Order: sequence, then C-alpha cells, then structure tokens
Amino acid sequence: MIKRAISLAALVLFFSVVALSLGAAEVSHVWSYIFNPFHDASSTSHQIIWQIRAPRIAAAILIGACLGIAGVLAQGSTNNPLADPAILGTSAGAAVGVVAGVLLNIVTIGSVGAVLLAAIGALLATLLTFSLARSALQLITIGIGVSAILTALVGLALSMISRPDARSVSFWSFGSLALVTPKTLVVLLPVMALGAAFAWKIAPTIDLLSLGDESVRHMGFDPQRIRRRAFIVLATLIAATVSSVGSIAFLALAAPHIARYLVGPQNRKLVFYSAAIGALILLIADTASRALVPPNELPIGLLTSLLGAPILILTLKRGGDIWR
Repeated sequence: MIKRAISLAALVLFFSVVALSLGAAEVSHVWSYIFNPFHDASSTSHQIIWQIRAPRIAAAILIGACLGIAGVLAQGSTNNPLADPAILGTSAGAAVGVVAGVLLNIVTIGSVGAVLLAAIGALLATLLTFSLARSALQLITIGIGVSAILTALVGLALSMISRPDARSVSFWSFGSLALVTPKTLVVLLPVMALGAAFAWKIAPTIDLLSLGDESVRHMGFDPQRIRRRAFIVLATLIAATVSSVGSIAFLALAAPHIARYLVGPQNRKLVFYSAAIGALILLIADTASRALVPPNELPIGLLTSLLGAPILILTLKRGGDIWR
C-alpha cells in the first residue's frame, strides 16, 4: 500500500514537470528554466513557466484532489456508488451561488466571498436532494432533476445579461483552468487542506453508514448527523472548485471508484488515494487541453471524461461487486 502511495505521488510529480514544458507558447531552453527556477527571472520564458503554467498546474492538482475527496464523501454518506457532486445537485447549487454573487456585484470569481456563496448554494442544493429522496434510486433521479433545474437557471441568467464581464462568466461556467491566477491558489490551498483533514477525521463514522441507519443508531450514532457533517465538508470542497474554475464533470465519480479498487472500501484510505487519483487525472487532462491543439484549448470536462471513463469501466469490471 505504501508503494502505491509513493507511485501515485511520483506520477503527480512527473506529470507536473512534463506539464511545465508543454503549452501554446514556445519556450527555448525550457528544461534549464524548469530545473533552475531562479535562472533569468526577468525573461519572458521564466514568466511563462513560473507565473502562468506553474499556478495552473498547482490549481489542477488542488482541484483534482478536492473533487476526489468530494466524491468519496458523496458516495460514502449516501452509500450509493452512483452519487457524485454533479448528480446530487451540489455542483449546480455552488454555481448558482457564484453567479448570483457575481451578477449582484457582491463577489468576483475565485474570491473568498465567492467560495462562501458557493458553499451555501451547494449545501442547500445537496440537502434539498437528500430530503426529497426516499430511496437510492430516487436520490439519483431527484438529484439529476435538481441539477438540471439549477443548471438551467444559471444558463438563463448568463444568457439574459449584457454586462461586459458576461462572456468571462459564461466561459467559467463550462469549466476551465484558463482563468487561474496565483491568487486562486490562496483560496484553494487552505480549503483543500482543511477539507481533507475534516474528511479524514469523519471517515470512520462514514464507514458505519454502510451497515444501515438502524445498525448505526444501535451503535449510538446519529446517521443524519454523520451525513450533515459530510455534506458540509462536501459543499465546501465543491464551492472552492466551482467558484474558481467552474464545474468539471465526472472526475468526482471516477476517482473514488478507482481508489476503492486499489485499496478497498475504508474511507480514510479512500480520502488520500482518491485525492491523488483526482489530482493526477485533472493534471493530465488540463495539460492535454492546452497542448494538443495550440493555441486553442479543448474543453477540460470532455478530457476528464475521456481519461476517467475507460479507467472507471475497467476498474469496475475487474473489481467485481466491491460495493456489495
């Protein structure tokens, strides 16, 4: 297990270095700038690598980790292998919070205020979905309905406004790391660190939910309280990602399944491994999105699906009935 953890960390580091060397702009002597960060700091090449590419790579790692952990919390708290923030309405609720704040001139994209509004929207949407559902099937179908309604509201709001910044907000809503700046990392890093710490702390109680609510009550725990705590952490993590780069689909669903195949169903292990897998997938997807057809960028959501879906299918096929 330690070897797997080291291997994942090494892969993230390797692809981070590769990502620094790739991009739309040609950089001469690129490796000398990468392996000597203080070399010719005033040059354009140095600025491209360390002021543009490096923050974006760091953001991809942090956001991928947030989405991976959020997926673990979504699936574990609902005891449903199909649950993820996009299906539960969490991502769409966060988007509504951000768009409302931006249009009312209360916050800007990626700010601390945007994270707070996104967290409120995400938490309310998640609680709404869960309160309306009476079964695992209803949880998914109602979640899809809530997400569709909230996504439609965001789309209508963006299409009806004529403000100068409407285009950048619309671009953000599709999910992209192109708008990432070093300031974005100031918001993402503490949220990811605190979210991971709280997720790791409550993971053993989330394990209990797999026994059923009645068994959890007989053991002296309140299953609804466990879920509420998980939903708060989930909403905060998704708020940080959505408020910074918009909605990135599928990653939060795929990463926990891949991690579960590697290390089993214990949620504390899943928090770390799913974070690492999510970071790795998003890092590769973002690098491909800006390097395959320069100077154009491919939609990153399509690439995360293209990368994650085959791995997820193969994992579930080989993993058998791991949920059962």
